Amino acid sequence: MTALEQAIITWIHLIAAAVWVGGSLFIGVVLTPFLKTLTDSVEERMHIMVRVGRQFNKIAMPALIVLIVTGVYNSYELLGRPDLLLSTSYGTFLIIKIVLVIALIITYAIHVRIIRKDIEEKFLFAQMSAFELKRLRKKIIILGETMVVLSVAILLFAALLDAGV
Repeated sequence: MTALEQAIITWIHLIAAAVWVGGSLFIGVVLTPFLKTLTDSVEERMHIMVRVGRQFNKIAMPALIVLIVTGVYNSYELLGRPDLLLSTSYGTFLIIKIVLVIALIITYAIHVRIIRKDIEEKFLFAQMSAFELKRLRKKIIILGETMVVLSVAILLFAALLDAGV
């Protein structure tokens, strides 16, 4: 692969990371606190968050797929050499990053599954008890925070790999 091809793959990877991590951080750090200033109603805030989440998923899921594909492509040579994976710090950091990515994918899948269409409709049409709503909100918050932490940790390991540490 030429240097230009590698640069383009890395650039695409970074754009996808910016969409995924930047969007997640925006939702968690900017939008969620802002919504608390708009309304005291937990139901209204959740309604907005569900709608924002659905819209964000339209770009987040493709970004995550691009991240995985370009990440595997960038690591293909090393992944084919298990001796290097286990005997170098680069290989160790790559393994840790892969484990974190797998954890992120699982967490995201659970998050998407929890807010599936029937649950969303049940919530939007006020067919949930206060207890069910509180439980759903808690799950969404825990999973969202977990995804942000995993995403930031993955970025750390990406930086370590790029620095050749």
